[in-house]
Amino acid sequence: MSWFWVSLCAIPLALVIDRRWGEPPVWLHPVVWMGRFLGALGPRLCALSPASALVGGMLAWSLGACLVAAFGLAVALLLQMGGLLAGVDALWVAVVQAVLLALMLKPMLAWRMLRDEVAAVELALAESLSAGRSQLQRLVSRDVTHLDATTVRESAIETLAENLNDSVIAPLFWFAVGGLPAAALYRFANTADAMWGYRGRYEWAGKWAARADDVLSWLPARLTAGLLVIASKRRLSWSTLRRQAAQTPSPNGGWPMGAMALLLGIQLRKPGVYVLHADGVLAQPHHTQQALACAGRVVWAGGACSALLLWGTALLKGM
Repeated sequence: MSWFWVSLCAIPLALVIDRRWGEPPVWLHPVVWMGRFLGALGPRLCALSPASALVGGMLAWSLGACLVAAFGLAVALLLQMGGLLAGVDALWVAVVQAVLLALMLKPMLAWRMLRDEVAAVELALAESLSAGRSQLQRLVSRDVTHLDATTVRESAIETLAENLNDSVIAPLFWFAVGGLPAAALYRFANTADAMWGYRGRYEWAGKWAARADDVLSWLPARLTAGLLVIASKRRLSWSTLRRQAAQTPSPNGGWPMGAMALLLGIQLRKPGVYVLHADGVLAQPHHTQQALACAGRVVWAGGACSALLLWGTALLKGM
């Protein structure tokens, strides 16, 4: 079996591994190591002048991106070398290669963790508003102390929609385009944006990280919005989605969030910043369940799309 078939099989296997076992141990998780790298350099960059912080942030990001891409490439090459083993049945070698590649791809995805965390917000809200706020704080960086139950729920659904792209569709998209190195590079870029991409302390040090994530997420975010529409079996025009997406300051996050708001018929608000689908109703507990069900369908649709994209990429390369 060619490496194409190994990669193709690794996509559903990685999704199954995520669904069954969730995240790997912290000490073994590559995203944790990415975070430690970024966390070690970030404070040092923030202590520099704006110009130096901007250049330093770009160089530090580039170094980290090269390291994770090189690691992904090394792993892929090592796995491919297994196909050269003499005296071993080629089918069994391919099966082992696909499983190992799926195990390496899985940490770039985080659907089960995202699903469980969002569901936990709704369960916490049923207990008390303070419990809901505390649970939401695990998911968002915004101040949650003044949110009421409805805006807590809206924030959780927003996070589900946005991270459906960041944690599932985009990594699968880049895996289909460039294999494990590209998926690892995207995961690093998204982690860097999450840690450095905010204004304030990281105004200058995080500019490169924020723009890099914007570029790498541009196509996947729009793909995620389209998959949400398909999964809901409803009709929405692209112009309607574009108008909703334009309400948010992010060039990408508004696409899946706007699609989710329109498809559920609810408002999604970030107080003082934007209101998505202003004509919608206030979010209720059943809307969280509907959002989770729709997102779950999108995950598998995204896997199918990435497989098709991988197939198309292989055809262009002549397989």
